[in-house]
Amino acid sequence: MIVGVPREIKRDEYRVAMLPVGVDELVRAGHQVLFEAGAGLGSGITDAEYQEQGARIVPTAADVFGQAELIVKVKEPLPQEWPLIRPGQALFTYFHFAASRELTDAMLASGATCLAYETLRDPQGRLPLLTPMSEVAGRMSIQEGAKYLEKPQMGRGILLAGVPGVAPAHITILGGGIVGANAAKIAAGFQADIAILDVNMDRLRYLDDIMPPNVNVLYSDRHTIRAQLKLADLVIGAVLIPGARAPKLVTRQDLKVMKPGSVIIDVAIDQGGCIETSRPTTHSDPTYMDEDVLHYCVTNMPGAVGRTSTFALCNVTLPWVMQLAERGIDDACQELPPLATAVNIRRGQVTYRAVAETFGLPFAN
Repeated sequence: MIVGVPREIKRDEYRVAMLPVGVDELVRAGHQVLFEAGAGLGSGITDAEYQEQGARIVPTAADVFGQAELIVKVKEPLPQEWPLIRPGQALFTYFHFAASRELTDAMLASGATCLAYETLRDPQGRLPLLTPMSEVAGRMSIQEGAKYLEKPQMGRGILLAGVPGVAPAHITILGGGIVGANAAKIAAGFQADIAILDVNMDRLRYLDDIMPPNVNVLYSDRHTIRAQLKLADLVIGAVLIPGARAPKLVTRQDLKVMKPGSVIIDVAIDQGGCIETSRPTTHSDPTYMDEDVLHYCVTNMPGAVGRTSTFALCNVTLPWVMQLAERGIDDACQELPPLATAVNIRRGQVTYRAVAETFGLPFAN
C-alpha cells in the first residue's frame, strides 16, 4: 500500500502524523511511504531522517494526496485540501465532524473513507487514540490558565498556589475524564483549590480515591455548576461525548456570576465547546474577553508542544496504520472492531451515529 503523510497546514500546528520508526516499519513490511517536504520540521524531525528509513520526499501536498491510498494526518483536512481527496481514498486523522457541518459535507462529497482517531474504541471501550492528546491538553490547560490569570494577560492577577497568608486560586473542572483528571493532577501540584464535576458517580468515587486532599469531587448539576462559577478563578471545560457535539454546560447568563478577569479554558472546543460563549481561537491569537471573562478556546492545544505530542500520538496510531496497510482498508475495518468504530464516513454515507444525529443526516450502519 502507498501511505502518504502531508504537512499539517492548520494554523500553529506543529505535529506530524508519523515518526521515522513508523516509516521503517511500513517499508520493512513492503509498503511505500510518501512524505511532503518539511512535514516533520515542526516536531524537530528532518526530511533526511525520514529518507534514511525509506520514505520518498515529495514537494507538495498534491503529490501526497495524488498518489497515496491511505493518508495519515493529525488534524482534519482544511478547505484547500478538500479538492485533493479522491473517491476510494482513506484518511486516518482527528476529524471532530460534529463541530463542522462544512467538513462533514465536504468529506461526504469526496467519496473517501474517513477514519477518526477520536472515535476508535478498544475492546474495553476506551479511546486509545484520543487519550494521549487529552492527557497533553489537560496538563496544558493548567499551564495556560496559570499564565492567563496574570494581570498583563487580562486575568485577575491570581497566583494559582497563593502564598502563606493568601488563599490559592479556586479551579473548577467540568468533566472528570482524561482531560479533567490530568488537569486536576497538575493543578494539585500547584497547591490550588480544585473541584472536579462529573455525572458519573463511579468515576467520581475513583477520582476521590486517587486525588490528593486539595481536589474535591462533586456531582455535576445545574445548581452545582453555578455555585462553582461564583467561586472559580479558573474554569476548565473538559466534557466529552465521543464523536458528538459537546453539551453547553455554561450559558452566557451564567458568566455574569463569575468574577471579572476569571479565565475559561474550553478544551472541548474542538467538539463545539461546552461554554455558550466559546468560539475557536488559535495559538497566535488564543484569547478574547466576553462578559468580563477571559476565554481561551484553541482548537489544537497539543499542537503547541509538537515534539511531545507527536511522539505521544504516533506511539498509539502506528499499530493501526500498520493494520490498515497490511489488511487493506475494507478488510481491516471488517476484521478489527476498533477500526470499525473509527469509520465516520464511508463512500458518501455517515457511518457514525452521533455525527448523523448532530446534523440530522441519514445514518448508514
